[in-house]
Amino acid sequence: MIADAELNPAAIELGSFFPQPPEAVWRALTDPDLLARWLLRPIGFAAVPGTRFRFTVPDAPISEIRCEVLTAQPYSQLTHTWHYPQADYPARWILDWTLRPQGHGTRLLLTQTGFDLGDRRQKMARNAMERTWKRRLLPRLGEVIHL
Repeated sequence: MIADAELNPAAIELGSFFPQPPEAVWRALTDPDLLARWLLRPIGFAAVPGTRFRFTVPDAPISEIRCEVLTAQPYSQLTHTWHYPQADYPARWILDWTLRPQGHGTRLLLTQTGFDLGDRRQKMARNAMERTWKRRLLPRLGEVIHL
């Protein structure tokens, strides 16, 4: 987990439990075909620090998200940047996925940092992202893990 997240009230921190082992959750976070099923199709992705990749967003005003893997510890932690270069107000965030074995399953903590709550647009983006992770993306991740 990113240490600054505990000091940053702007951070999104969402925990989920999945009854599958960390290997299954890791696969859903790192396999391009599985990522495409619950998040977006990555281009050039590998769970290796320094790997630059992108997500394309068909039929959207912001059609590309650029990313770089910062940390990749198999079955334990994946951290990458998330940058919208084409936005009117470009945003740069860091997503950290921490996996911990819990019983026969996995506790997953998603931490997203980089929001400036002093900026109205960033505050709105933060709130919208939190809702999207909670209501749509994390449930879809759970469906993919169950396959």
